[in-house]
Amino acid sequence: MKTLLILELLLLSITVQGKVFERCELARTLKRFGMDGYKGVSLANWMCVAKWESDYNTRATNYNPDSQSTDYGIFQINSLYWCDDGKTPHAENACHISCSVLLQDDITQAVKCAKRVVSDPKGIEAWVAWNTHCRNKDVSQYTRNCGV
Repeated sequence: MKTLLILELLLLSITVQGKVFERCELARTLKRFGMDGYKGVSLANWMCVAKWESDYNTRATNYNPDSQSTDYGIFQINSLYWCDDGKTPHAENACHISCSVLLQDDITQAVKCAKRVVSDPKGIEAWVAWNTHCRNKDVSQYTRNCGV
């Protein structure tokens, strides 16, 4: 019985954690989704954003008390502007999706929404992590030796 309980707790922690991509695995995935060069943003820059926003974790969330919004998923897409989490006041939902889909292991919807975000006038600058950690920096390390 004790072993079964431990196993259930381990499975629950794996489920809550979600998929954490390996660096090159994510680079290849984003390349397949057409992110390399999308709206002038290099694949290495997208990888830098994902690293610093979520550490490549599909289930990452971050509550922003100042705006009463939450950032979701591998790109930390914000509920005030881009998705609907049912709790953010005055949410715009410009990607026309539920924020919960941004937490799925399949990042198809997260990529589609990230493409929508970068198409906005702020572009890649919409991501605080890009401004802080990637802008005017050598980001080649994020795709190095990945065959992309």
